[in-house]
Amino acid sequence: MVVSTDNLKGFILALLSSAFIGASFIIKKKGLKKAAASGVRAGVGGYSYLLEPLWWTGMITMIVGEVSNFVAYAFAPAVLVTPLGALSIIVSAVLAHFMLNEKLHNLGILGCVMCITGSVIIVIHAPQESTITSVQEIWMMATQTAFLLYVASVIVLALVLIFHFAPRCGHTNVLIFTGICSLMGSLSVMSVKALGTSLKLTFEGNNQLTYPQTWFFMMVVLTCVVMQMNYLNKALDTFNTAIVSPIYYVMFTSLTILASVIMFKDWDGQGEGSIISEICGFVVVLSDMYPPLSPSLSARLSHGNGELLKHAEEDVISPEEIGLRRQELY
Repeated sequence: MVVSTDNLKGFILALLSSAFIGASFIIKKKGLKKAAASGVRAGVGGYSYLLEPLWWTGMITMIVGEVSNFVAYAFAPAVLVTPLGALSIIVSAVLAHFMLNEKLHNLGILGCVMCITGSVIIVIHAPQESTITSVQEIWMMATQTAFLLYVASVIVLALVLIFHFAPRCGHTNVLIFTGICSLMGSLSVMSVKALGTSLKLTFEGNNQLTYPQTWFFMMVVLTCVVMQMNYLNKALDTFNTAIVSPIYYVMFTSLTILASVIMFKDWDGQGEGSIISEICGFVVVLSDMYPPLSPSLSARLSHGNGELLKHAEEDVISPEEIGLRRQELY
C-alpha cells in the first residue's frame, strides 16, 4: 500500500517525538532521584523536583517531543501516530542500560525488534487522513453521542482512581497512577488532534482562531496535560522506569486508539484486511510491553505488601537492587 505524503510527514515527526520523549523519561527519572535527596519525594506529594535543573532538562526534552507529536497529529491519524510511541520505549531501554544501570537483556532486545516490526506493519496499513475544512466539523465529531459517552466514562473512572484508589493503594499498585495518566491522555490526544488541525487550517489561510471551539480544545489540552504530568511524576518516582514505561504505553495507546476510532471514525472506508493488519501490528508491538513478572513482583504490584512502598521511600536505589529487579522482569 502506498503511504501518502501527509502520513509520511506524520510518521517522521512521530519518530522524532519518540526519540525525545524516550530520552526525557530517563533524564526526569535522574532529576527526581536527585531532588529526593534534598526534599520530599514526588511519589508522596512533594514538589522539590521543580527546583532541580536536571528535571527541567528532562521536561524541556519532553516538551520538544510532545510538540513534534502535536504536529504529527495534524498530518496523520491517531491510529498511525500513537502506536509509534512504542519506539520511545526502545530509546528508554537503551538509555536506561547506560544511565540507570538497568541492564537490557536478550528478551529486551527481542522486544525492541518486535516493536520496530509492529510499527512498520502499522505504518504500511494506516488509514488515510480524512479531509477536514473547519474546526466546527471536529466539534460535531466530538459531540456525537458515542464519543460523549466515552468522555463521561473516562471522567468518572479518573475521578474514582484519584479520590478513592490513589490515596489507598497508589504507592503499591502501578496501575493507579498510570491509569489516570492514560485516561486523561486519551482525551488530550483527541483535543491535540483537533487543535493541531485548526492551527494547520489557520496557517493555510483558513482562520479557525475566531471559533470558540478552537479555544475550548486548547483548554482541554492544557488541563489534561497538567494532570498527566502530575501523575506521571508520581508513577516514575514510586516505581521502576522499566515497569512504568511499558504499562503506561499499553494503556495510553489502547485508550487513544479506541477514542480516535469512536470520534474520528479512522477505520471507516478501510477494508477488513487493512484493519486486521493494523490490529496485528499493534498486537506485535504490545507483545513487547508485557514482560513476564515473577509471582513476588506481581504480588507487590497488585496487592502491595509494604515492601515496594519501602523501596519507593528510599532516596537512591543501589545497582544491586536494580539488577535484582531486572532479573525478576526477565
